[in-house]
Amino acid sequence: QVQLVESGGGLVQAGDSLRLTCQASGRAISMYSMGWFRQAPGKEREFVAAISWAGAHVYYADSAKGRFTPSRDNPKNTVYLQLNSLKPDDTAVYYCAVAFFGKVWPPTNVSQYMSWGQGTQVTVSS
Repeated sequence: QVQLVESGGGLVQAGDSLRLTCQASGRAISMYSMGWFRQAPGKEREFVAAISWAGAHVYYADSAKGRFTPSRDNPKNTVYLQLNSLKPDDTAVYYCAVAFFGKVWPPTNVSQYMSWGQGTQVTVSS
């Protein structure tokens, strides 16, 4: 079983940047696609971005295109999400997750993931 711990969230102003980190332990994630989701109060968890096992393929939600960038460092068992040009609507808890092995790409649905972190809060003030 893989454990995931997100960090790097915080309170920022509109237009600022943050880099979220997802540290995995218990199992190597190098052969798994990884995803980032977010959940705002009173809303369902929504897909943000996914990155394939070697980082060669990336898929974005429309809300993330041009502003957010996932990356990964497999030797460090870590994935990242760079958040640029943040907006108040980006305020949410951000989660990383490990996709089931060998499933359809891109994994944009919550049901396509087998392990989740506890999340990190991102708050963007106007």
